[in-house]
Amino acid sequence: MGSIISYQTALIYVMVIAAVADGKLKDSELNNIKEMVRVLPIFHNYSQKLSVCIGDCTALLDQEDGIDAALGLVQQALPEKLHETAYALACDIVAVDGDAAQEELVWLEMLRHKLNINRLHAAAIERGSRARFMRYHETAHTD
Repeated sequence: MGSIISYQTALIYVMVIAAVADGKLKDSELNNIKEMVRVLPIFHNYSQKLSVCIGDCTALLDQEDGIDAALGLVQQALPEKLHETAYALACDIVAVDGDAAQEELVWLEMLRHKLNINRLHAAAIERGSRARFMRYHETAHTD
């Protein structure tokens, strides 16, 4: 029996859940999701309308036990080969605004366990996301 959603939709669900984990879908997060779907090779030939996919996911999350239902769909649709990809995409969305809320960290831990991601691999993925989205503001030095 096939999955209800495609592996690409599952990856988008992971990003959407990461984005709303802190209770709000910020423009920066939404724009980053759109950009990732546009440029990453894993989304090549993705044919579903992105706004519909995001709407379906947020509607599912609004239901009682929605996070468990969404995670179940993601787990069913993703081949094991894409588990770390999903985790990396979620980490990138959490990192996009510069700091991770406690709810977002809890979500990442839940996702890591659900997808059976090795803790060492997860730490490396998290570190990569942190490095990609790091902000640096030089301050004037006075001698």
